[in-house]
Amino acid sequence: MNFTLSSTTLSSHLQALSRVILSKNALPILDSFLFEVKGNTLTITASDGENVLKSDIELNESSEDVSFCLISKTIIDATKEFAEEPLTFDVNTDEMSVTIKYHNGQNRIPVQNAETYPQINFEEKDVTTLKIDAENLNKTISRSIFATAQDELRPVMNGLFFDVKSDNLTIVASDGHKLVRNENFKIAGNEPAAFILPKKPAMLLKSLLPKEGEVEIKFNEGSATIQFGTTTLTCRLIEGRYPNYNSVIPQNNPNDLTIDRQALLGALKRVLVFASQSSYLIRFKLENNKAILSSEDIDYSTSANEELACEYFGAPMSIGFKGTSLVEILNNIESQEVIIKLADPSRAGIIVPAQQAEDETLLMLVMPMLLND
Repeated sequence: MNFTLSSTTLSSHLQALSRVILSKNALPILDSFLFEVKGNTLTITASDGENVLKSDIELNESSEDVSFCLISKTIIDATKEFAEEPLTFDVNTDEMSVTIKYHNGQNRIPVQNAETYPQINFEEKDVTTLKIDAENLNKTISRSIFATAQDELRPVMNGLFFDVKSDNLTIVASDGHKLVRNENFKIAGNEPAAFILPKKPAMLLKSLLPKEGEVEIKFNEGSATIQFGTTTLTCRLIEGRYPNYNSVIPQNNPNDLTIDRQALLGALKRVLVFASQSSYLIRFKLENNKAILSSEDIDYSTSANEELACEYFGAPMSIGFKGTSLVEILNNIESQEVIIKLADPSRAGIIVPAQQAEDETLLMLVMPMLLND
């Protein structure tokens, strides 16, 4: 049996699919790609046992259907150095080998039995379907995933929470100290539904989603399948009840600080150099349309402070935040200016872009740190 396809197309698909494969797998067969030829389509599958990534490639020609497994490192290394040219795979199932023929030569690689490759099948039962713009989903994941946790005791915090409502789709990430809430009013569900997407498939989507097109998400209680272009990601979901994220967002923070995002980000990075590495505490002193940022490391007798111009409407206040968390938040907001809404030194601060995107709202929250005055 043989089939022919483009070398660069194959190599690019293999590189993308390899992101799901672990460096050490419990099952040796998961070190391999599963190749399945049906008609004029080649489907390549990669898996880590929890997540399955599939990609379809249209073949130039094929003689019959066949399936086999190839060790991922071997086939990636064998194809990545080719310039654009057709590759012909000659599969010999009796000898359990494949010969790859190209313009000036050929190579021979052993194959494994496809029947030993484990499958994760998505059950079409009690399914909810969402359709999201690929670029929008990519941006939402990219600016939220930093806020997810690494908590063995509360695994529900280790992923992105998709909350489907009658008037919007809300995507939330939180580690208990910071929170990101994205509301998209272009997307809604016929009835409420929700799921928690683990961090690894979220990272895969962040790196693989195209800039154009539509993403279809189907999910039920235990798993989800996400399709975009010729690629399909199937994954197990995190089980459990996500905390009521709206309950931790203050509804009345009357003190508004409006400031240039890049100016604040630069000042934070400079002052953070002199902060204690155990806490990264940054003190904000706010009064009379100015913000004074300061840090101190008693162990090394270092300190720093910097004054920034801003618009501040509220009572004079001193409040502490973890500087590294603020840097992460500001790095994931795109607007030129940000508004920081505060109540008092013991309540969470809310950070929002000064200009919100159409039909969307982005809110980020950071918990304060105790100041020793």
